[in-house]
Amino acid sequence: MNILILGAGQVGRTVAQNLASEENDITVIDRDPELLRLLQERLDLRTVIGHAAHPEVLIEAGIEGADLILAVTNSDETNMVACLLAHVLFKTPTRLARVRDPHYLAHPELFTLRTIPIDHIVSPERLVTDAIAHLIDQPGCLQILDFIDGRAQLAVVRVLAGSPMMGQPLHQLPQQVPGLACRLVAIYRRGQVIMPEGTTRVEAQDEIFFLAAREALSRFIGAFHPSQAPYRNVMIAGGGNIGKQLAERLVGRHRVKILELDAGRCRELVENLDDDIRVLHGDAGDADLLREEDIASTDVFCALTSDEEDNIISAALAKQLGVRKTIAIVNTGGYIDLVQDYAVDIAISPAQVTIGAILTHIRRGDVVAVHALRRGAAEAIELTVHGDHRTSRVIGRPINRLGLPAGTSVGVIARQGQLLFPHHDTRLAAEDRVVLFLADKGQIHSVERLFHAELNFL
Repeated sequence: MNILILGAGQVGRTVAQNLASEENDITVIDRDPELLRLLQERLDLRTVIGHAAHPEVLIEAGIEGADLILAVTNSDETNMVACLLAHVLFKTPTRLARVRDPHYLAHPELFTLRTIPIDHIVSPERLVTDAIAHLIDQPGCLQILDFIDGRAQLAVVRVLAGSPMMGQPLHQLPQQVPGLACRLVAIYRRGQVIMPEGTTRVEAQDEIFFLAAREALSRFIGAFHPSQAPYRNVMIAGGGNIGKQLAERLVGRHRVKILELDAGRCRELVENLDDDIRVLHGDAGDADLLREEDIASTDVFCALTSDEEDNIISAALAKQLGVRKTIAIVNTGGYIDLVQDYAVDIAISPAQVTIGAILTHIRRGDVVAVHALRRGAAEAIELTVHGDHRTSRVIGRPINRLGLPAGTSVGVIARQGQLLFPHHDTRLAAEDRVVLFLADKGQIHSVERLFHAELNFL
């Protein structure tokens, strides 16, 4: 696929890194020659220096032959104009754009073929807000992802001493959660992936990846993680778009405070937010202020400012002062590996959260959803099975005979409104929606080819 990426910021670089390794022709446009130089040194792609919404720059970048344009500059307006030019002047088939300003997002009627022709809008702020809200709703999880229209969820849980399944073989799990079904798709132990079997024994610090129905998720989490009381008190450091949206999501079910350094922004928040949300003017790195606000009785501290170093420091301070769980936005991949589990309980990368939404529209075949896992090294995808016995390689075959690549497993099947958590002899049918886990995302094309229906298959 010939893909044009506008913007070499964190999201643009992450997308380029993911796609350049998948036999795509990538060109990146940005005004910063140094960013482009660093990108070209690391990846096999073309770069063009210039304004991403200027026709002559787009032509130089090869837009006339592009299959897809991905506008992810830091300017919503530039992204929207670029998509307009791509449609009107160059007839680019598919146009994705990052739009962050909630004032634009509140008017979906803006984004039509006759107005601003964006096929798919990507809003990192909304995606990050959703990710954090899921983590607050389910204590004990490192990551939660929605599939099958939110009816099934993939959860990542770290096993702690004292959990019911600690030291037990996996075939004991039904005794811990009787009457409910789930599907374990992977265990990561000391950085290595293990494909789970019934005889696999659970060890402390294992990261368990499993799929379950939304309503059953908490029961399975409890089997691998000591039971925790629900989170009630949440403090948010940073009253920007993400902090504001998260507070709006949580109010009514949680007691929410926002700590914001900018006095003018504090006034805006007070004027626009529910009266039950307390807005405080101050520095999240001020230990005395945190103590005054009874940080030790806070369940979750979310560091969501635009400065990742401030987020790391304030989250580490809150953790030291006794908060139960800390979540911080961290953009730099090297920082995430350094601080997670030490200074910060859960580090969230907006670029990694966003990449799944983008890949959903780039993956070939009948892909419904894509989520990146393990810093982008693994993926979970949802796709629809099409064809029949004559045209499909998978319909009618038991899943243990599908020829899935190593490290790939089927997690859940949605069929005629029911969720099926498959066994080795479960057979796929036409129009099944299937969620697969890939420990190695480099196998994605093999999976796409396997599930692609072809008229001349037989």
